[in-house]
Amino acid sequence: MDEKELKTSPKQRFFIILIAVIMLGSIIASYAAIVINGSKTSDTSETGAEADPELIAEYESAYNAKQAEFKEATKDSFDKFIKYKSEIKAYNETSANENGVQTRDLKTGSGKTLTSDDSDYLAYYVGWCADESVFDSSFDDNNNPTAFSKVLDASLGMIEGWNIGVEGMKLGGIREITVPGELAYGDSMEICGGYNKPLKFMVMAVENKDPLKTLASELDTAYMRLQYAYYGIDYDEVLKNSE
Repeated sequence: MDEKELKTSPKQRFFIILIAVIMLGSIIASYAAIVINGSKTSDTSETGAEADPELIAEYESAYNAKQAEFKEATKDSFDKFIKYKSEIKAYNETSANENGVQTRDLKTGSGKTLTSDDSDYLAYYVGWCADESVFDSSFDDNNNPTAFSKVLDASLGMIEGWNIGVEGMKLGGIREITVPGELAYGDSMEICGGYNKPLKFMVMAVENKDPLKTLASELDTAYMRLQYAYYGIDYDEVLKNSE
C-alpha cells in the first residue's frame, strides 16, 4: 500500500508536514491541547488560524457527494471483491516471517500481467495482521464494509513485499499476498502491535484509466480540502504556492 496507505504523494506529505509544524508551534506557544469530542467535523486544533464553519460545511458536503459518486461507480468491483472477505483470517506470524513473500490467486484476471516494477495501476485492497485485525483497506468500514471509499494509486510507491507479491498478477484479478516483516515496514514503523510484523493483503488490481482515475483524484482533492479547512488552511492556496 501507500508504502501503505500505503503512502502519500510528495505534495500530500509536504502538506501534512506543514500542518504538523503549525500545530507544534501552536502547542508550544499556547500550551493548547487538541480537543476530541468524537465528531470528525468538530476535531479542532489551536493552529493560529480560524476555521471557517461555512467553508467546512461546503467542503464536507462536496466530499460526501464525491464519496457517494465513487461508491456508486465502484459498486461492481466491490461486489466482486467482497465475496472473498471470508479469506481475511488469522495466520501464524512466525511462519509468515520465515517463508518470504507468498501469493495465492483468488480470482485470475484477464488484463495485462504486472511486473514487480510496474506502478501504472490502481488497487482496491485490505491489509490485516496475524490476529485477523484489519489495519487498512479500501472499505468504507473495516469491520462491516458496504462499499469502497478509496482506491490506491500504485505510482505513489509501495512496500517492497507488495511489489514482489503482485508480480505475475493480471489486472482484474484478486490475489492474497503474505509479506514478511522485513519486506513490509521492518523496524522503521510500528504496525500490528510491534516492529518487523508480517502483513497480509488482499489486492484487486485494475487499470489506471478514466473514469476511475479522474474520480479517484477528485475524491482525494475533496478529502484534502476538507482536512485543511478543519485547520483554517486554504488547501488550494497551499497547493498553488508549492508549485
